[in-house]
Amino acid sequence: MRPSAGRSSRLCRPRPPASTRRGSASTSRTRGSIPNPELALAYAALETERVTIGPAAHLAPYHHPGHLASQAAWLSNIAEGRYILGLATGLNPFDGMLQGVDPAADKLAMTIESLDVMEKVWAGEPFEHEGTHWKSSLPDVPREVQEMRSLRPYGGSLTVALGGASPGSTSIKLAGARGFAPMSFGASDDVIANHWRTYVNAAREAGRELPEDHSQHRVTLTIVVADTDAEAMDLVRNGPIATTWLEYMVPHEQLRAQRSKVKPVWDPGATIDELARGHMYVGSPATVAEKLNAMIEASGGWGTALVLGYDFIDEPERWNESLRLIAEEVRPRIIEKRPADVID
Repeated sequence: MRPSAGRSSRLCRPRPPASTRRGSASTSRTRGSIPNPELALAYAALETERVTIGPAAHLAPYHHPGHLASQAAWLSNIAEGRYILGLATGLNPFDGMLQGVDPAADKLAMTIESLDVMEKVWAGEPFEHEGTHWKSSLPDVPREVQEMRSLRPYGGSLTVALGGASPGSTSIKLAGARGFAPMSFGASDDVIANHWRTYVNAAREAGRELPEDHSQHRVTLTIVVADTDAEAMDLVRNGPIATTWLEYMVPHEQLRAQRSKVKPVWDPGATIDELARGHMYVGSPATVAEKLNAMIEASGGWGTALVLGYDFIDEPERWNESLRLIAEEVRPRIIEKRPADVID
């Protein structure tokens, strides 16, 4: 495992590139919404040297793929390759209605076709696409008419991560079939293991080369660290973490589960202490490292942990100290996970 702090640094390898993910590109929710995350990410790219940036995630059915592809390629060049494009299919019907997308539309099919178009854009060659859901073209324009800007990502390729939350997620299957990175949201150990098996099986069925390790698997986690367990729990109870979980994340998960006809990840009646014990990694550096190592053993491991960020704008020093402890005190205690041995 090589977990990373969402706005800090990875937890395993010495001096690796750090990784940060900004909130989803939802447009209608009061929490967790950044309608244009690239604005914040472009600023972060200019202010950093090692941090890998990326949205987690753009909702593909609500963006024209030609625009999203050119936007992602541009930012990957600005960041000199330190960019990952996170995508999800989107379940919030109000986002779709705002964008003129029928709530009953086949969003997975729209996402698949969107990826087809985006890969054509990134190839940098003239193309014409007229499909079921999208129409796009890049004409072969003579240089004397107009010099066309290159739409290729930095280095010629771009890492795309597809996010999912449910066991057997169709997005995770798509990632395996297309050779993209899997990203597990709000995952328990059994969901992490299920997502990896789902990913590998889809890659096998598509005839792709199977991964040698878990390095491409990204998992979002709430990790809160302080000098003592009590101080860390106080940070969770009295501030934006409790508010975000109780007023947004848990209710939103119930709606997502209802729409997807699956069991919700979190109990709607749970207290913040129960949620912290069962679904977060809260405590001193030693306590958090012990919990993460147990999770690695139970799940089979993963590649990078993306630490969920919370709005500590009124007291950023407390959150920044948690991130520092993750990077400097927790990371050295994390076990190195063996190669991909949960493939079968």
